[in-house]
Amino acid sequence: MTVPRSSVPALAVVGATGAVGSVLLQILSQRADVWGDIRLIASPRSAGRVLAVRGEETEVLALTEDAFDGFGVGDVVLFLTPAEVSARWAPVVTARGAVVVDQSAAFREDPEVPLVVPEVNGHAVRIRPRGIVAGPDCVTAAMIAALGALHAEYALADLAVSSYQAASAAGRAGSEALRRQLSLVAGSALGEQTGDVRRAVGEDTGPFAAPLALNVVPWSGELREGGWSSHELAVRAETRRILGLETLPIAVTCVQVPVVTGHSLTVRARFEREVDAGHAREILEAAPGVVLVDDPEAGEFPTPADAAGTDPAWVGRVRASLDDPRSLEFFVCADNLRKGAALNATQISELIAGEFA
Repeated sequence: MTVPRSSVPALAVVGATGAVGSVLLQILSQRADVWGDIRLIASPRSAGRVLAVRGEETEVLALTEDAFDGFGVGDVVLFLTPAEVSARWAPVVTARGAVVVDQSAAFREDPEVPLVVPEVNGHAVRIRPRGIVAGPDCVTAAMIAALGALHAEYALADLAVSSYQAASAAGRAGSEALRRQLSLVAGSALGEQTGDVRRAVGEDTGPFAAPLALNVVPWSGELREGGWSSHELAVRAETRRILGLETLPIAVTCVQVPVVTGHSLTVRARFEREVDAGHAREILEAAPGVVLVDDPEAGEFPTPADAAGTDPAWVGRVRASLDDPRSLEFFVCADNLRKGAALNATQISELIAGEFA
């Protein structure tokens, strides 16, 4: 397949039929059109499907070398795939001169691959020795715009966060598992006796370590040394990289909750300078990619149900720590499929396209 070159950058979306891919196609249709050809690519089992993007019906191609014919300098290939797929195919794309934007964990720790959230370190997009730019984990992405704005003013010194993660972070399998479990416990008196939820749900808990319906699961990822999970260590490492704080002390606890879409986090941030909560709210109100919803007296604070389907991180419950004048505590929510993945990847891709416009 040979495709003629255009002066307008082309975009390929690998993993277009997945949960994040579906959201990304919606986002492309909602934002300013900076792309020429948009090519949709997925696994061979999804090839031949027809999806709508920018109002046009587009056939999904199988992931083969031929799928990238015509792509070269100035074009972008966006990977919304498992890490092993990205690791295998990204070098194929960069060898043609196109830039890879990868949303998996394959390159997030590579010092020659910038890890980017445009609201915080968008300038890093331009320095890509391997021709690859990575986006962070969806938990990191949910909090980092708010944290970056505060860091710029007060200089972050220490961080402790707990995440409350939506089922859809595990893809369609996660959402489907939660909905199935909810159907099994709905209308029951379960949850009052030990083991009753587990018996109702059965052994198939989907991608979660325990039943998620009527429950929370304090685990996400794989076991690492010292009892930490791989997901917790990833949030720690990614936050350090994006903020440029290689030795920042960070404690993370990742928890799965029975929410379909929208990650939430409680954040306790300690800074080099004393923090004024009122001024911190002003900073957050002005921060790109952040919406402040913070009036507890009126019952106004962010929830994942409010954040679902929206682009920004929603921040509230902003308060000075009672025991430390240099610490601030707040709550933040964001749609894990949008800002946590698809939107961030789109924003990175648009920055790259702007270099060749």
